[in-house]
Amino acid sequence: MKTLGTAKLSKGKWVIRAEPHVILRLKRTFGGIAKGRVSPIVLSDTIDVCRDLAWFCRRYPLKVTPEDYLAKREAEHQERDTLVERLLARRTKGTPFALAMPARDYQAAAARLALATRGLLIGDELGTGKSLCVICMLTDPRTRPALVVLPAHLQRQWRDEIGRFAPQLSVHILKQSEPYDYSVKTSPDVLICTYSKLHGWAETLAGVVKLVAFDEAHELRRGPYESRVKGSAKCTAAKVIADAAEFRVGLTATPIFNLGGEMFYIMNTLRPGALGDREEFVQEWCSGGALKEPEAFGAYMRSAGLMLRRTRQDVGRELKGLTRVPHYVNCDTSAIASIRGSAGELARIILGQAGRELAKGEQFRAGGEFDMRLRQATGIAKAPYVAEFVRMTLAAEPRVLLFGWHRAVFDVWLELLKEFSPVLYTGTESPAEKDKSKQAFCKGAARVMIVSLRSGAGLDGLQYSGCRTVVHGELDWSPSAHEQCEGRIDRDGQPDPVVSYYLLTDNGSDPVVADVLGVKREQLEGLRDPDGQRGLVQHDTAGAHVKRLAEEFLRQYPEHHRPAERATAAE
Repeated sequence: MKTLGTAKLSKGKWVIRAEPHVILRLKRTFGGIAKGRVSPIVLSDTIDVCRDLAWFCRRYPLKVTPEDYLAKREAEHQERDTLVERLLARRTKGTPFALAMPARDYQAAAARLALATRGLLIGDELGTGKSLCVICMLTDPRTRPALVVLPAHLQRQWRDEIGRFAPQLSVHILKQSEPYDYSVKTSPDVLICTYSKLHGWAETLAGVVKLVAFDEAHELRRGPYESRVKGSAKCTAAKVIADAAEFRVGLTATPIFNLGGEMFYIMNTLRPGALGDREEFVQEWCSGGALKEPEAFGAYMRSAGLMLRRTRQDVGRELKGLTRVPHYVNCDTSAIASIRGSAGELARIILGQAGRELAKGEQFRAGGEFDMRLRQATGIAKAPYVAEFVRMTLAAEPRVLLFGWHRAVFDVWLELLKEFSPVLYTGTESPAEKDKSKQAFCKGAARVMIVSLRSGAGLDGLQYSGCRTVVHGELDWSPSAHEQCEGRIDRDGQPDPVVSYYLLTDNGSDPVVADVLGVKREQLEGLRDPDGQRGLVQHDTAGAHVKRLAEEFLRQYPEHHRPAERATAAE
């Protein structure tokens, strides 16, 4: 048969040379090929690429080297699709997992899928028991020794849950950032390590642990250090350990914290190469860091067995419901006006209106400083009114879960709500202090629990406290952070409907942040629930929200909308 070109596998890449019209058809078939590329075309050797390339070669014959490789990979793809379909439909039953208390069918199904694919992101809704899916996997001897990576405040919770469901497994919590001999007394089945300590243990644990599980897997979203991408030490360490492990699993109900492009780094840690390389992923799926079609991407992730996402309705455990209520409060505008001089200067730098030549990186640094100052000032400005709202709510409700961001704001709330014995659960408290706060709140000794917006992820047990009211006293840029907050009490075991209040003001940072939250929620929901009906929302782009914040500030204080050198000394 006449061939129209060649397809040669070399160092994990397909190098394709063909006649111009074939290359044109190839680019239409594979979305990861940049529009301007010409022969040769290079594609990553993923199972999905091989399946499509095998089909393409039947239509446009190419000489393939090695000859039988594509056929084998195509068969693997078909077997994978069949297996994923059977596991998701729960038509494949295996030996029950050796647990002290049985897992639910959907939890066991997730564990079997993760074991079969050896790399899975479990994105089940908050409160459905994702951790038990991992504990099921830990009972399989092939997965031990295993490593569970998590935020610091979840260490005891995981240790206790493993002891409750799989008491036959020994557990050791890594206590130091520097490696030490943790097997002096026993060789533990499960190691528990925080993200902050992971970098120090990467070389020691790589190739030793058979399974690595990442709780709150969105922590991997920045990716490892690369030549062109600013990553993080914890993500670099995670990638080193995961690449050497046989099984990988990630848990998060909020896989996208900002924009959809983050998904590449999460999935490239859990299933290396499954989405191709970074360039192919961005070309096929992204635009400006956002997913072009989040619904399509979410559907692909499910069908490929890369991600599992079930709601409470899906698993037949629907709660009584969550109601979100936006509520406007007053604010002390003097708190915002007090920073207008310094903030005005930063805003002009961000918008290129400083009237002078800017140093390298000055706009970026100004953006971070401006965002911090204005959001803190906004939080302080409305803090007394937030406290008054909580006080009013406590006249009818037994307890309130209050979320914020800045310590200065917490101090105001602590003082104004002291008659309700408020307790803190923030980044400042030790794990023991956090547990004490949790117990005081659950037992009724404290009627208000103040939680930092990103310190409560994974916190469990509050659904039994009698609390059914969430108050967001400050706003985070990411809707995922707020959803995590609501999930602390809106989860299995909650007997009552939950009401979540978003307290907003018309001044400061709130108007812009509230608007941006809608943009990012569209990204998140499109990935997780592609069948949902939502209107189109303009996507945010990196740094654009800070520029909008600067523009809004200068609109509120027009006297600062001029070159910096014209500002008076009084400012």
